[in-house]
Amino acid sequence: MQSRTPQGAEPGPTRADIEAGLSEELASVMSGARRRAVRDGDRQVDTAHLLHSLLEHEPRVRAVFDGGPQLARLLGYLVQRSIGYGLQWQGTVEDSGAVPLVASAKETVLSPAAAGAMEAAIDRAVLRGEPQAGGVDLLAALAADAECRAVEVLRSAGVDVAELLRRTEGAEGADGGAGRETGCESGWTSAR
Repeated sequence: MQSRTPQGAEPGPTRADIEAGLSEELASVMSGARRRAVRDGDRQVDTAHLLHSLLEHEPRVRAVFDGGPQLARLLGYLVQRSIGYGLQWQGTVEDSGAVPLVASAKETVLSPAAAGAMEAAIDRAVLRGEPQAGGVDLLAALAADAECRAVEVLRSAGVDVAELLRRTEGAEGADGGAGRETGCESGWTSAR
């Protein structure tokens, strides 16, 4: 089988590199997203899994939203993933084309867009002078990728994604990265 990684391309950070750059809270979010992907029968943790887990585990992320009704609507969309909304995603790869996919058939890995979001979250924290990324960093990275499933869910739930991005800049002391691309254009591969 031919690799989809271009010859001469530098390998991106490994799973261990990514996990070392996550706060304890964000590591919990990742674990929750992996469990949700397995429960949904998905081989990949995609950006919608990450968003769902963020909303469940991170009070600072919930605080960035407009409040109860918007959060309830958003969680409603995410819960429906396995019974309706999101069924079109089953068996497909969430790939904006930014990161090559290399994965074992027996492991649940990050989708290319989710891997890029994780790296962008870590980059955002580093620019702010923090050693590890937090939940708001990941939310900002997800919201910055207009092509990811998390943004599709946000828009479907009536969330103004541009306004959400503005709010993430003020949350968690996150002034680093202002005016900088925080999207998911990283080179991190999903290989383990």
